[in-house]
Amino acid sequence: VSSVAAIGGFLFGYDSACINGTVDALKLAFHANNVGSGFNVASMLLGCAVGAFFAGGIADKFGRRAALFASAVLFAIGAYGAGASTSSMMFVVFRLIGGVAVGAASVIAPAYISEVAPAAYRGRLSSLQQLGIVTGIFFALLINYFIAKAAVGHTASGEFWMGYQAWKWMFWVQLVPIALFFLGLFTIPESPRYLVAAGKADLAQAVLAKTSHPKDADAKVAEIKATLAADHRPSLKDLFDRSSGKVHPVVWVGLIIAALQQFVGINVIFYYGEVLWKAAGSSEADALIHNVILGTINVGSTLVAIALVDKWGRKPLLIMGSVGMVITLGLMAYIFGTAKHGADGNLDLGNLGMPALVAACAYVFAFGVSWGPIVWVLLGEMFPNQMRGAALAVSGLSQWLANFAITMTFPILLDKFGLGGAYGLYAAFALISIFIVMAIVKETKGRTLEQMTS
Repeated sequence: VSSVAAIGGFLFGYDSACINGTVDALKLAFHANNVGSGFNVASMLLGCAVGAFFAGGIADKFGRRAALFASAVLFAIGAYGAGASTSSMMFVVFRLIGGVAVGAASVIAPAYISEVAPAAYRGRLSSLQQLGIVTGIFFALLINYFIAKAAVGHTASGEFWMGYQAWKWMFWVQLVPIALFFLGLFTIPESPRYLVAAGKADLAQAVLAKTSHPKDADAKVAEIKATLAADHRPSLKDLFDRSSGKVHPVVWVGLIIAALQQFVGINVIFYYGEVLWKAAGSSEADALIHNVILGTINVGSTLVAIALVDKWGRKPLLIMGSVGMVITLGLMAYIFGTAKHGADGNLDLGNLGMPALVAACAYVFAFGVSWGPIVWVLLGEMFPNQMRGAALAVSGLSQWLANFAITMTFPILLDKFGLGGAYGLYAAFALISIFIVMAIVKETKGRTLEQMTS
């Protein structure tokens, strides 16, 4: 059940990363400048913010499963339309549609998994969302590499199959996993927490008996009912304390950690990897290979996180990951900031090329065992039942707006301050994240969703 939901994470990762490897081709196809190129990449993230914000309300009203079905349809429209685009405006419209799907899946899939999973291994099952994301990223990078290699001229701008340019197929390939996701959703049940909130206690009890509570499903239903307000269905107003009128503190925690996950710059690696490594002096082929290497490490580190999250806990992994990112980002900032420029205007790393790649790999590993999966685990489980959908909506909005800000500003930072300046900024955010986690994040390991309501 969790694996089917995590295909939404796979599509999230694939749709996000398939832009990597197409950036220069899109720039040529649509005659875009640096700002226009940045918006071609970042436009999807605005759709993600919209999808994340509205998905929570839709999931609370119509169900988690219905929201995932809707995201599957939007994934298909966005993927086909992006590849079929003949202008920058058309491309942006379809990337926005795909972004709505990504945003919806980013908040609904982890919520769904946390609501069907037993507390004892909820962390591992919730981490399947991040495993899906990084696997999607990996396959996007790998498939982009092979498509570009097989295209005329070995570039994304070259003709690949049926007379269409390679970059178009880089978007169309994802229609295959989208179809699998859509069909898989017919095989999974609705979330029992949603069913109780919708007044369908008998159905909720049947689902709980088959998934997480085979012996005490009736008692669990009663416990869930006790955490829900009797006078109204879940809504955005549940984010505010009735007595003070202020936003609940746990909502602020969600907003902050969701934004920090992006401010450490991880998606610059996966959205602009080709551009980044070309700026560091690599050829297009080598840049795409570097992307595949980093994608492989991303998957491996997530598997490590899945093994550790229910043993070590969420908070220790976040802190250790932050420390690792400070060190590796600082090293990358130093290498890129002190390297000389070659005759072509790109950096000439010389003997520092390999240390730069190793530092990038170590950075991806540090993120992959910590902030990558753990933030999604926390967001899926830290909020009380009454506000989970609404809190995930605003946290998802925070995450995607931060993602948009980082993605949109990277070409500008690259032009004004170089790679060294950009990675110095991300290192500073990684340092800040250590103190934020120590101050406001509470451990949730081993606690039921109902226990965390108090």
